[in-house]
Amino acid sequence: MSHQVWLLRHGEAEPHDARPDAERRLTARGEEQAAAAGRALVALETPFQFVFTSPKVRAAETARLACESLGLVPEVHTPLAEGFGLDDLRELLHIVGHDRRLLLVGHNPDFAQLVGDLTGANARVKKGGIVGMRVHGGRGELLCLLQPRELARIIARAVASSPS
Repeated sequence: MSHQVWLLRHGEAEPHDARPDAERRLTARGEEQAAAAGRALVALETPFQFVFTSPKVRAAETARLACESLGLVPEVHTPLAEGFGLDDLRELLHIVGHDRRLLLVGHNPDFAQLVGDLTGANARVKKGGIVGMRVHGGRGELLCLLQPRELARIIARAVASSPS
């Protein structure tokens, strides 16, 4: 029994001095990155049973925009706000049950550390980037690391190959 865990790092956000950290919003570019991530996941035919997001505004906005394409409603999961690690992931996987595909929307350095802890990979997850992993028994296999540029190419291919 394994899970697929997909991580979406929030899109580009306002500068750190714009407002308190938890209230920082996405920029126009960040909004496009978030929407593109959702469209790319649809193009990859990656259905999710659950989407969980950090309560920080920039992550919640990213989740909402990505989920518009996915046809899902994200659920706030407070541990994703800061310090989300392997123990938090294990607890979440236990709650959702076996053989599920989850999308988690949150932050670095937590996501990069989680990828490293599970797979041994040194993954640089850019803002608006996605990591897919298969997780089984506390170990992970890296399925993909997609930066915003790759997501744009996936969308462009999907549009080009769709019937007119």
